[in-house]
This record gives sequence, structure tokens and C-alpha cells, in this order.
Amino acid sequence: MSSVLDALLYSEEHLWVAWTDDVVTVGITDYAQRELGAVVFVELPALEEIFSRLDVFGTIEAATQVTELFAPIGGVVLATNPRLAKEPDLINTDPYGEGWLLHLRPTSIGERDELLGPAEYREHTGD
Repeated sequence: MSSVLDALLYSEEHLWVAWTDDVVTVGITDYAQRELGAVVFVELPALEEIFSRLDVFGTIEAATQVTELFAPIGGVVLATNPRLAKEPDLINTDPYGEGWLLHLRPTSIGERDELLGPAEYREHTGD
């Protein structure tokens, strides 16, 4: 059974969102990292790139597959996790902490309503 944190919001594409004021932090869920297996490489966007909700913003490569990352909300990239370049396995060992992917400035607060709450995400994954 995967971990779902009650303080976060989730996308159907298995990303978590921590929403604080005008900045959100995005990462992949524990469920997603378990499904992927050992992460060996992460490609993230450049600073100041702008994405719409569900745009592809990067990829995660695991031992057996490459998976596209879909933006859970639209926004401007404020920061990416610099540690993932040398330590992509942080996504496996600490997906809700040190394995975060990026910080965004959301372009539409209303997109928050498109995300799933913890109970809805548990139902979505069947966990």
C-alpha cells in the first residue's frame, strides 16, 4: 500500500501538489515511484518556462521505462530540484520530501479545483 499524505493535493497523473500562497511544489507520488521502480534519470524544464495544465514538462527514466510528466496545474517554473541531476533515486527514497521536482507560480488559482483530495486519490489508485 502506498503512502498518501493528507496535507497534499493530487493529479490523476500521479503527481502531488503542495499549495502555499502563490507558489506550489510538485513531485511524483509514492504510488507512482513504486510503479516506476528504480529511477535513474530525471529531465526537468528550464527556469521561467511556462506550462498549461496537462502539458508535458519533463520525463522520468526508470530501469525499464521512460514516463512523461504532465503538469498538474498551469504555471511558471520558479525552481527545479538540483539534487535530482546526481541523485535521481531521491524520488524513490523520499518522494514527498527531498525528491520534489519543481516549484511553480500558478497561472490560475481555479485549477486547484481540478486536483484530487487525498481520499479521492486513494480511490483513484485503489489503495
